Amino acid sequence: MHGIFAQLPQQLINGLTLGSVYALLALGYSIVYGILRMLNFAHGDIFMVGSLIGWAVLQLFINGGAVLASPSLVLLLMVCGAVVVTSLLGGAIERFAYRPVQEGSRLTTLISALGASIVLQNIAMLMTQGRAKAYQTELIIPHDWAISAFGATVSATRLIIFCVSIGLMLAMDYAINHTMLGKAMRATSQDREAAEYMGIRTQQVIMAAFIIGSGLAGIAGVMIGLYYTQVDFMIGFSAGMKAFTAAVLGGIGNVRGAMAGGLVLGLAESLGVLFLAPVYKDVIVFSVLIAVLILRPQGILGKPVEEKV
Repeated sequence: MHGIFAQLPQQLINGLTLGSVYALLALGYSIVYGILRMLNFAHGDIFMVGSLIGWAVLQLFINGGAVLASPSLVLLLMVCGAVVVTSLLGGAIERFAYRPVQEGSRLTTLISALGASIVLQNIAMLMTQGRAKAYQTELIIPHDWAISAFGATVSATRLIIFCVSIGLMLAMDYAINHTMLGKAMRATSQDREAAEYMGIRTQQVIMAAFIIGSGLAGIAGVMIGLYYTQVDFMIGFSAGMKAFTAAVLGGIGNVRGAMAGGLVLGLAESLGVLFLAPVYKDVIVFSVLIAVLILRPQGILGKPVEEKV
């Protein structure tokens, strides 16, 4: 028992770090679902593409085991590269995989999203030859940049990931509730036909939702690469499932719920390994989801929604 309490502070730090990445990724699910009531199952693979783009940009600046430019500049370029590519990819998926079938059933759009996911996975597998890519995080964020307190070590990597994630989530919450685009998104979500009558270009709003959500996934992909120091073409499946679980846990379609769900999920995964072997961490995650949905089917911050007739 003493050993568990000794590890508790560090596991809390790990849980908050991982949970903030899950929350950022879950935001993409919630933004698209909140407007379209559609699950974009290609979202996890967009996240995977972002992580690989971040790795590719990093390789451009490494020579002889050293970084050729300022580490902060390299990190910024990694994030910008991932955001640009994933945003364009998200827009392309909306245009070519969703829009042509949007008048069909929800099952049709779901199958189209799954098809896009499979295509992205296979392209990434061919381009990487199925091999994992190592992030040389220590070249841009040295390991000795850390703070130790109360039995826990907070590395600069963890601190950056947490602060960036929380900052982006707060910015998205403000944007959705206080900007014209956010109001257009909420109007489209409530009644798309009425929103069109009021002059809102709902198709452009939908495109914006895909682009913004995909850009956030790209940032999350770079951060998970820095955290785990290794990514591969299958990372999108596992992270995507965790993020989807976080979105459902918090109340899918609810931005603040996605934040809460991601943090709860990250903490549950990290603290659970104190009592069970790490191999059972997925069991812990989905057990938490089942327990919450039994007690509160709409999720932590979700509200019951009546189906429109």
